[in-house]
Amino acid sequence: MSDDAILILGDEQYRFPVREGTEGERAIDIQDLRARTGYVTLDPGYANTGSCRSAITFIDGEQGILRYRGIPIEQFEREPNFVEAAWLLIFGHLPNPEEYKTFSENLTACANLDESMKHHFEGFPRSAPPMAILSAMINALSCFHPEYFELEDKDHFRCAAAGLISKIRTIAAYAYRHSIGQPYIYPNPALRYVPNFLHMMFSQPYAEHECDPIVRDAINLVLLLHADHEQNCSTSTVRMVGSSQANLFASCAAGVCALWGPLHGGANVAVLQMLEQIHQGRISPEEYVRLAKDRDSKVRLMGFGHRVYKNFDPRARMLGKVAERLLPTLGVRDPLLDIARRLEEIALEDPYFVDRQLYPNVDFYSGIIMRAVGIPTNMFTVMFAIGRLPGWIAHWWEQSQTQGSKIARPRQLYVGPGFTDHVPKDERM
Repeated sequence: MSDDAILILGDEQYRFPVREGTEGERAIDIQDLRARTGYVTLDPGYANTGSCRSAITFIDGEQGILRYRGIPIEQFEREPNFVEAAWLLIFGHLPNPEEYKTFSENLTACANLDESMKHHFEGFPRSAPPMAILSAMINALSCFHPEYFELEDKDHFRCAAAGLISKIRTIAAYAYRHSIGQPYIYPNPALRYVPNFLHMMFSQPYAEHECDPIVRDAINLVLLLHADHEQNCSTSTVRMVGSSQANLFASCAAGVCALWGPLHGGANVAVLQMLEQIHQGRISPEEYVRLAKDRDSKVRLMGFGHRVYKNFDPRARMLGKVAERLLPTLGVRDPLLDIARRLEEIALEDPYFVDRQLYPNVDFYSGIIMRAVGIPTNMFTVMFAIGRLPGWIAHWWEQSQTQGSKIARPRQLYVGPGFTDHVPKDERM
């Protein structure tokens, strides 16, 4: 009983059990709060609400810790492999050689889209936002693969997961090619996951794009670092939609829509726009930081601070090092990287940012890396979606396999008018 939490409402006391997670984090279990007390909790943004139990990803924002299935994210840095990380998140363990071989073969076999789907791309204007196309085409996939509407066992689910992870590259590449009026490039079964994607993005007829190993590793790491991040907005959306027993395609398409928002997946675009503004406006980083601290100024320092992390985002450290290696190797002299580095130095030494725990986050360097590789800005959020897809799939499956899962249905605190009589039309003023 001593581990219970006690809620006092007037003269009544109520005990609620305290649950403890693997890493010692604690939660008050209030599942029967309303039934017992008539009260609900009010938590806008769900910042203090645990919506589920999950064994996929652990974050300690105060310590700057991120782990996939218990493995520290830093341990993926030396040999980044997005496909391996996807298997880990979805199936709960690192793949053995046979599992990895089979999954890779599944990805290769599933890379092509049904030929009829190409006509869908032609129905979009060339100026259509790539995220709109991505969401629509993931939903369209379900029409071509009704066999995945109901996933009855793990093998069936593995095939569906491989199909979606593989085809999202093809959809993304086709959306880009359509936007610039160039022919679609079919997947090359001889190429691995990232080189195949870049091949579909940048190859020309009779002139195949060659992927430099350092580019392959950089993009693998970008995708891997975005693969899951606990109960973020888009993942929570996938879980909420999936809680209605909506199929995997519909749930992940909803995740794309949530990610589309500028406060979520569009943040790295905002960082690049900020760096461009500083560069083109010939504003010094010192002056920009001064303006960002001025409450009367509309200037914001993008790419700093995080809803969860109150310490350095470990993903930002890793991508910062990649940017430092990648650009010189490619012969790219990007002034935006110099500006970003200086902004980071200033902010990390300024008590204004240190006291407020505003450290660089994952969005701060990811845009610079993708820009160096040649990925256009309007595809940045699409890249985020490709990376986040394994996490969405893992959470959808985890929820579907959890006994006693319920449809998500939050409560509210109503603040509208009280009882009001209907007024006939001819009596209304």
